[in-house]
Amino acid sequence: MNLRHWFSVILCVLILGIADPSLAAGAPLRVMTFNVRVPVDTGMNAWANRRELMVKVIKAEHPDLLGTQELTQEQGEYLAAHLPGYAWFGQGRDGGTKGEHMGVFYRTDRLKVVRSGDFWLSDTPDVPGSKTWGQPYPRMVTWARFHLRDGGGNFDYFNTHFPYRPEDVHARMLSANEILQRIGKLPSATRVILAGDFNCAPDTPAHAELTHTLQDAWMLAARRSGPAKTFHDFTGIPDQRIDWILSRGFKAIAVRTITTHEGARYPSDHFPVVAELVR
Repeated sequence: MNLRHWFSVILCVLILGIADPSLAAGAPLRVMTFNVRVPVDTGMNAWANRRELMVKVIKAEHPDLLGTQELTQEQGEYLAAHLPGYAWFGQGRDGGTKGEHMGVFYRTDRLKVVRSGDFWLSDTPDVPGSKTWGQPYPRMVTWARFHLRDGGGNFDYFNTHFPYRPEDVHARMLSANEILQRIGKLPSATRVILAGDFNCAPDTPAHAELTHTLQDAWMLAARRSGPAKTFHDFTGIPDQRIDWILSRGFKAIAVRTITTHEGARYPSDHFPVVAELVR
């Protein structure tokens, strides 16, 4: 290969890197967590009236990895159809396509799924739809091992939605412990991301338990923007920070809460959170 050809190859690589910085080796991993709200509302908050705005928000943030909660099969199929360049997976908490999904969307140009699966937050975690610990609904985790196509290696991702009632403190602790046991079975050098709707504030036992092992992006990122609190019940006025992005083996360099809305219309009753993680 002559010198001119080598120069042309190098120039092409540089141009591609400038055109799409996310393809450059070592580019931050952009992770979004978003409780999309099941399609049960009417009026302005009905799914049909907010789904286009949700797509708009996701496209604007262009996450490499998006974990959703309260996603139904109908919603998952709609988002997939309107988010080119993404694939998704996950099953309903009742098994198969039934019930709320912890649907995971990912950019296929940046990430490859090595393997994936689900487990339930119960005494029988491998039984679809199982519920114990006094929970009225099944709760679950959808997980995957991802490979970064830029040569950045692998990481394990867990997406979840904890019980919501005030009396579910013990169930949330058991849920946290179940996830930590799974993480504990991984080699200590494995990079991990755990994200979702934890239905409790950062001053609670579940958060303390999880952050013994994992780091909270909101607490440690050098740059933060948007409100700390995330649940707002379609009012735009949040009252709790219950949506978290936690990790091990990554450093959070920036985190933001997205408050995009169109007048009184919001894409969901939660604000999504986006973290930029470097390895």
